[in-house]
Amino acid sequence: MTGKQVLIAEAVVVGGLALALLVKELPGALREVRIWRMVGFGAGSRRPR
Repeated sequence: MTGKQVLIAEAVVVGGLALALLVKELPGALREVRIWRMVGFGAGSRRPR
């Protein structure tokens, strides 16, 4: 294997791990966003009451 092939293989492995982590954490992140919206955070630049 050449150095370029090793780098490509490492990039594929790291990319796969990152994708797996994203897929695993996505439902929790979506739940958090929903909670923030219900509470009132992240609604844009609204004026405080």
